[in-house]
Amino acid sequence: MDPVIIVGAGPVGLALSLALARHAVPTVLLDDRPAGDAEEDGRPAGPRPARTVVLRPHTAAFLDRIGAADAGERGARLTGWRVLRGGRTQVRVEFGDAGPAPLHVAQSALTTTLAALAENSHHVEVFRGSRLTELAQEPYGIKARTRAGTWWRGSWLVGCDGARSTVRKLLEVPYAGRTAVERHAVAAVRADLPWPGEGVLYRGAPRSGPGAECVARPLGDDRWRLDWLLPPGGGVVTPEALVARLEATLRAWTGTRHPSYELLDTGVHTVHHRLARRWRRGRALLAGDAAHLVGSLGTQQLDEGLADAENLAWKLGRVWHRAGRDDSGDDLVDTYATERRGAISARLRAADQVRPLLRRAGGLRAAVRGKSAAELLTDGHLGRGRIGGPPVYGTAPTGLDGVVTVGTAPGALVDDVQVIAPDGWTGRLSERLGGDPLVVLVAPGTRVWDRSRWLQAGLMPKLVRLVGELPVRARLLVAESYPGAAAHTVLYVRPDGHLMAALAGVREEAMRLCANRMLGRPDDAEE
Repeated sequence: MDPVIIVGAGPVGLALSLALARHAVPTVLLDDRPAGDAEEDGRPAGPRPARTVVLRPHTAAFLDRIGAADAGERGARLTGWRVLRGGRTQVRVEFGDAGPAPLHVAQSALTTTLAALAENSHHVEVFRGSRLTELAQEPYGIKARTRAGTWWRGSWLVGCDGARSTVRKLLEVPYAGRTAVERHAVAAVRADLPWPGEGVLYRGAPRSGPGAECVARPLGDDRWRLDWLLPPGGGVVTPEALVARLEATLRAWTGTRHPSYELLDTGVHTVHHRLARRWRRGRALLAGDAAHLVGSLGTQQLDEGLADAENLAWKLGRVWHRAGRDDSGDDLVDTYATERRGAISARLRAADQVRPLLRRAGGLRAAVRGKSAAELLTDGHLGRGRIGGPPVYGTAPTGLDGVVTVGTAPGALVDDVQVIAPDGWTGRLSERLGGDPLVVLVAPGTRVWDRSRWLQAGLMPKLVRLVGELPVRARLLVAESYPGAAAHTVLYVRPDGHLMAALAGVREEAMRLCANRMLGRPDDAEE
């Protein structure tokens, strides 16, 4: 098989190549920027402290699995979150009690870490200064031509080449949406703020109007990124005006007339909302900024792009290795576009419905479906709820026998419970994601029993045999407990951590249907 061609060596393209490398799939990354070239805004390439991303816990765990834990160490885990209106706290969240913490990290640190991993991977080749000019679809592959006249042959091609995607233009895919949904003035500073480690959404007095909203997020080592929501239709933000805004904010927060700070970086961030009409044509696919733009109400575009990479990697990996054995690949790859485009579309719809209520004059007064405006904004910033929460994919096969209800809905992310493998390994369930699907047996008492006993007791012998006979290789784990699950419940979990089905006991036919779904086969397919 030819390698997978990835166009664009930004964070999403690099992450996708490394995730495919875990499946032993070779990739070729074509990037049109020569090493050391300038960024699109004309500034020299290099660290930009004001360009950061907040990653949901599951996305940060995905980066850990592909070897990029070093990027997280150069950022900061939020210890808490609060929404302030004037001097009063409206929402307060402490991480630890409330669950895993979001990770705030500079995009340059993330890109540097991913690029170094790609350069040292036997499965990844990166070619800088390679601008794409032409695509040619073939029955069992695709060819890409670069400006130098070189033709590259690949099994698949993924456009991760940004909002101005050449791949998307060559595929003639419309990119509909809205421009300048929100604008933010941004500054990165080193300062001693009253909320060490916490993310803060601050609003002025109730009648202060739009533009008084500011978000502060820690980056570690007393570094912070501050974002001020700008009024609609605002003009150019001059450096002098931004510094004046920064100093006024710091005076209000610290109570000092002349606050001490070091200005590290500034900028203006404009949020666009766009969605590509199609994410696949033949052997070519879109991901990241090439496929969508989101970002209002605290949601994070790069986090969504990394979710694209995670969803696509295990599917392309499975299809790439099964090439020539059956014709199920197209159906499985199609689920990437269906699931991820549906998730982004739902995110954009939710933002369009809620934003007018939150951003109207007077601000932060609306309540939607029982949630205050402060709570809704918290959802967006923390990656939870209707605005920011992880998507639920409709993955369960139809007609499964023995389906039961647990604390996780079918298609949603599973809880990161403690698990034990038959070989004695113990750890978190998230540590075993990213490769083969997982079959998790809920068996109370496992921790106190000798492993040689429970491997031969109850359902285990039958389950071990069945897992070994499934048409898709899976890994068996045992959990002492799982939220909402009775003893002997069996969970079938996708490689990306989404629950396919929860079954009462060992259900051979149901598990085979789940395995067939992992191959992209229809539910009534014969093996």
